[in-house]
Amino acid sequence: MIAVAAAGLFAATEADACTGIYLTAQDGSRVAARTVEWAATPMQCGYVVSPRGHVHQSFTPTGENGMKYTGVYGYVGIYTEYEPFIVEGVNETGLAAGLFFFPNYGEYAPYDKTADAKTICDMQFVSWVLSQFSTIDQVKDAMSRINLVTLDSKIGAVHWRIIEPSGRMVVLEIVGGVPHFYENQLGVLTNAPGFKWHLTNLNNYINMEPGSAADQTLKPGITLQPLGHGSGMLGLPGDFTSPSRFVRATFFQTTSPTWATGRETVVQAFHILNNFDIPIGSQHAKADIPKGLPSATQFTSVTDQTALKMYYRTAWNSNIRCIDLMSIDFHKVRYQSHPLDKSQEQPVEMIKIN
Repeated sequence: MIAVAAAGLFAATEADACTGIYLTAQDGSRVAARTVEWAATPMQCGYVVSPRGHVHQSFTPTGENGMKYTGVYGYVGIYTEYEPFIVEGVNETGLAAGLFFFPNYGEYAPYDKTADAKTICDMQFVSWVLSQFSTIDQVKDAMSRINLVTLDSKIGAVHWRIIEPSGRMVVLEIVGGVPHFYENQLGVLTNAPGFKWHLTNLNNYINMEPGSAADQTLKPGITLQPLGHGSGMLGLPGDFTSPSRFVRATFFQTTSPTWATGRETVVQAFHILNNFDIPIGSQHAKADIPKGLPSATQFTSVTDQTALKMYYRTAWNSNIRCIDLMSIDFHKVRYQSHPLDKSQEQPVEMIKIN
């Protein structure tokens, strides 16, 4: 089972193109949003409702024999292909966490089979965070008590964002076996290279600004004028590489109007992330395009940490759906999982003309 899961995750690195943003509403609502990409095949994704008191079992490279722990908090999380591997979620305290692929730059400490009792698979780290903690500092303090490993070195590393409902966000990257926490005041995250590199790279786009560029007169009778609105961002990178997506997400997020309510901000987050929906075929040779996959962006999720609502839509269904954590009694609810889509087909609303 672990070998199959690892093989699937290795395929996922063909499209390690996740993009995350963060918005705040005028009423103080905090909204975390992100995309999840995989261009290899259609994924069977679902969501999990995990109650307080649920016993979690971690994997190691040698089996289902890693750290076992009991959930302190209930949470809702979205998994890709394999139910224990939560990639994005939020718990009942409002703490949110998600993983983003980080190939070629992250590196965990070597697996120590004598320490299985405190070993957690990297793909289960989000579950551990959401089930155990309510603050970032608690996570940081607990890192010394666990060993974080990968199931297969071919998969590549991941890095994580962890967000408190106050708006404090950190990025966790493990390089050379050492965990590094970076305060993320910007609120944007993509993939490799490292987070600090992406911040430095933004300096290459210091000329970008919202609105239209001013006319430029080269000499009498020759004046250059914008060819359309938004020319102040002429040169904004439009490809799907991680550095370009980081730059684009930064400018779309920071130029977004601040909406009055959390609900309006949730809708705005979906609109911003429309710009990161990767058309299937753009990452493949024509002969290698997978069948049955309308978009490499297999789902987009938006979490209102203040209202404790998790929204999502998928490549097959653009309708926005919502899970209200406030309606869940995490003391009584049973552990359960459900597919994101009951049918992988876009519903179409027919308009009746009288």
